[in-house]
This record gives sequence, structure tokens and C-alpha cells, in this order.
Amino acid sequence: MRTRTTALAVGTVAAVAGSLTALTFLTSSTTASADLAGSPGSGQSVVDWNARLVSILGTAGAQPAAVHPTRSFAMLQAAEYNAVVLVTHAAPAYHSQLNEPGDARPDVAADQAAHDVLVALYPARKTDLDGQLTTELEAVADGTPKSHGVDVGVAVAQQIIALRAADGSGTPAPAFVAGGQPGDYRPTPPKFPAPAYTGWGDVIPFLTDSARQFRPAPPPSVGSTEYAAALAEVRDLGRDTSTTRTADQTVAGTFWSGTPIWITWNQVAQQLTTDRKASLAQATATFAAMDLALADTTIALYSAKYDDHVWRPVTAIQQGGGSADPAMAADPTWNPLTPTAPDPSYPGAHSALSAAAADVLTGSFGTGQALTVTSAAAPGVTRHFATLDAAADEAGLSRIWSGQHTRLDHAAGQQLGRQVADLVLRAVPLPAGPLPAGPLPGGNAY
Repeated sequence: MRTRTTALAVGTVAAVAGSLTALTFLTSSTTASADLAGSPGSGQSVVDWNARLVSILGTAGAQPAAVHPTRSFAMLQAAEYNAVVLVTHAAPAYHSQLNEPGDARPDVAADQAAHDVLVALYPARKTDLDGQLTTELEAVADGTPKSHGVDVGVAVAQQIIALRAADGSGTPAPAFVAGGQPGDYRPTPPKFPAPAYTGWGDVIPFLTDSARQFRPAPPPSVGSTEYAAALAEVRDLGRDTSTTRTADQTVAGTFWSGTPIWITWNQVAQQLTTDRKASLAQATATFAAMDLALADTTIALYSAKYDDHVWRPVTAIQQGGGSADPAMAADPTWNPLTPTAPDPSYPGAHSALSAAAADVLTGSFGTGQALTVTSAAAPGVTRHFATLDAAADEAGLSRIWSGQHTRLDHAAGQQLGRQVADLVLRAVPLPAGPLPAGPLPGGNAY
């Protein structure tokens, strides 16, 4: 974990300067606040705020084009997590220290923190966000615990915003210069869009030491037999008119391409949190761990993508350059099942982000957690899985079936995502014991 220190008084943020460290949290505990945070079903407000961010991101122009949305999710969820643990003293907070009154309500603190972070990130949506906060807080009786909870939420949000103010996310992205050698990434047909997030690998991570901490091994040369075999698989399975790809693989390839993968996994977390009647403590820890892992995995994978700048399968297959397999002659008529994303191929983002999310959610909800995944981009299509890992595997493999990535990209991405998730889960402890896989008995705590 990067070392940072800052002191936070209620309603007041100390200057963020020098090196910072994780909180040495207060040893006292407030039973009432812990009981509130541990109440089954109390995590629904976390789902509501997360869904609000998903809605905002679905509005054209709401998200700055050069800022990756995983940053917003991580800031939102870190703020809610801090608001709860700084009141309950149940776990270390994320880079925070707060002198707070023992009677503050953790649910109020979390709602206020979520609201304030989102207003700071999306000021044009303030009216809607104010309305959601009012609805959440109207359910709580007025009094000192409520007002103290508001104070804690305000202070926590201010600190998260201050911590990320100079993280490099606002630095203009460098212009990308395409190489001309076999294997060099270049914009892809048919529209040849400009490469995306060219500088995102330089953004300061949330928890990893650097974007290179879990750097995948260099990819095999495009002239190697290993690369030729991986490319041949995509050529056969990923073509728009493939007769090798199964009907189910075609559905999966299209399904996982329809919605940004970080949105899909946040919606999976929403579904599980609601279905399992998760508590506020579990919900805030789960969303924080998952979205911090997604944010740092995104930074790491873009650092690797633009260091290795491996061309996409569509370029390799259409041009036929650099392959050790004589059968891989140039085929300018080859097109992928779905449009190619505008960034280099190695490692695969779907594979990395899905592995990270699945590992965190498995830690929270258990290894046998079955789930059904839907997407607004694919009405009427549902994907059923016996485990979260199975869903993550399909999400990654679907990029081979859709012609986006090779199996080399997939394997490197999965490794990266799992390594980041493991680090994050050691920094953001989940409440003990996953919720049961079946329906919860009425009124029982997990």
C-alpha cells in the first residue's frame, strides 16, 4: 500500500501534504453504530448510490472523455466505506484519520459522503443527487446522531476528493504515435478511432505501489509459434462470419461487448447485495474493495498496454505480418464479430477487470455463489453461472469469440486482475463470514 497520512476533524480536512499513511484507528467502539451497520438489508442505500453513478455515466457527456470511470466508482465507494468504519471502528479506514463523536450514525455518514463525492465529480447532477440524499436522510429521525453523521460524511468526502485532486487524472493524455513494424499497435478498422486513455497508466493508483507492481510478463513475439497459435484461434472463432464459433459463444461474444465491463460488475454487486440482504458494513466493504481493485487494475493494464503496444487481432489477420504460421497469410476480408476497442491488445481489459471483481465478490459472498447476468444492451439475454469465477472466465473468453483478443491477452489480464484483487483484499478487510448462498431466514443476521 502506498503510505499516506492525513488527519481529519469533523467537518475539517487537514492539509494533504508530505507522505500519507493508513489510519491507526480509534480503539473504542460504539455498540449502537455497529449494530446499525450490521443490520441485514441495511446495505441497500449503498446499492442506490452505486446505481445513481451508473445512471450518471449512462448520460451522454456526463463523464469527461479522458477520465476513466473506474476512478469515480473507487472514490464513491472508498468514501462510503470510510464513513462507516470511522464511526464503527470495525476496521482500518482507507488513508484516513477522524476524530468523531461516538454517537454518529454510520448510515447517515455513508449517505452524506456518497452525495458529496458525486456532486464534486458531477456538479451538473446536483439537483438529482440532492433529492436522493433528502430521501435517504428523511428516513432517519432528527437528532444529534444524525447531525454528527452528516458532519462525518462531509469530512470524509472532502478528504477523498483532496487525496485524488493531484492524482494525474487531469493531465492531458499524450498523443499516440503508431509504429509501422509487425506487431505494433495502430488504430483499427473500420473507423480507425484514436487510441483511448493513452496516459491512464501514469495516474497514481489507489492502493498498489505503482502501475508496474504486477506487470504481466512481456508478450511473445508476433513471430513466435506461440503467438501464431493464439492468433489462429481468434481468426477461426472471432470472425464475424465464423462457422467454428458455437451459437452460444456468439451470444456471449456480443453480450459481454454491449456494456462497459466495470458497469456490468458493479451491477452484479448490486444484485448480490440486494439478494443476500447485505448489511451496510458488508456492502460498503465489498463495493470499496471491488471498485478500488477495478480502478488500480485499470491503471495497471493501461500502463502495460501502452508499454507493449501489441496490435489487435484484426490488424494482424488483415495484414498477415509477423506470423510464424505460413497458413496465416494476409486476409483483408477478415472482420471481428464486434467492433474493436481503441487501445492495444495486451493484456485484455475484460479478463483483468472480471478476474479482479470476481475475486472480491467471491471473498464477500462465497465460492458457491450462483448468479444471473443481464445487460440493458442485450434485452432478453441472460447468462447463468454456477460461480463468480465462471462468469469472469466467460467475460474474458468472450473477447476471443468476438475477435477482440488472443488467449495470450486473456491469460495476462486474468493474472493481473487477481494479483491486484489479492492486494486490495488485504488492505480492505471484508466483514467475517460470507452471507449464505440460499435465501436468508427472516430476521437473521449473517
